[in-house]
Amino acid sequence: MAIKISMSELAAAVANEGGIGIIAGTALSAEELKKEIERARELSDGIIGVNIMFAASEFSSLIKQAVDSGIDLIVSGAGFSRDMFSIGKEADIPVVPIVSSLRLAKISEKLGASAIVAEGENAGGHLGGEENSGKILKKIKDEVSIPVISAGNIVTPADVKNAFKRGADGVQMGTRFLVSKESDASEEFMELCENARSKDVVKIMSSVGLPGRAIRTKMAEKIIENKAPSPEECINCLKQCSQKFCVREALLAGRRGDLEEGLFFTGPGIEKVDEVLTVKEIFEKIKSY
Repeated sequence: MAIKISMSELAAAVANEGGIGIIAGTALSAEELKKEIERARELSDGIIGVNIMFAASEFSSLIKQAVDSGIDLIVSGAGFSRDMFSIGKEADIPVVPIVSSLRLAKISEKLGASAIVAEGENAGGHLGGEENSGKILKKIKDEVSIPVISAGNIVTPADVKNAFKRGADGVQMGTRFLVSKESDASEEFMELCENARSKDVVKIMSSVGLPGRAIRTKMAEKIIENKAPSPEECINCLKQCSQKFCVREALLAGRRGDLEEGLFFTGPGIEKVDEVLTVKEIFEKIKSY
């Protein structure tokens, strides 16, 4: 749920280096998403995808907008949509679900997934399973015939190399690109990440109904202790919400760098990040390893 962190500039920069640039569509309006896709197209001729959280109330309308805007790839997690596969097939757009179990991987393949992101519990943000990225990758890779992309605690060039050694067909990296010059995260967010160690990353229960990993802050502590303030008003951004706190507002506050009210999603691999690099520099380090 990289709310307004991975936007057009970051996605385009990744695409320009030969990766698949992903725009975080959750929490955007359809018009905002359209503009971000158009902007990414202006900045890059590479592959641009969108990641929209299934748990979002506007999931269907955002998927439709992405398709209408000519997106190259649809990625989705935090729940499972069967409908997105038929939408992708009709529009001839690859659909790549984020899964944390062999069962969902097999279902995804049957429904027409072009690839699968196998995400371990050692990832940042919302989590789906209890196995780490290495274990879930092996389980899924042995049982499906479509490409499997490994996700979770892949931060350094060595992590990338190890994922490919374990059989991954690709990698999904969030935390490393969060701390990049093209990221839309605030300076305060990046400074927090640069100083964080693995022990500073805690597991919270999101109002989405899924666990998530975030840097330990005052807000994260309040959530863990069930003392986070309930939303004063609700815009019904989620299909189902515990109403214990507003994860959308907490993440947006984190994006702004609000150390009091913000929630800062990241993985335990954050301690491997000690400097803000450009996307080009990150890719150069990976390619030269």
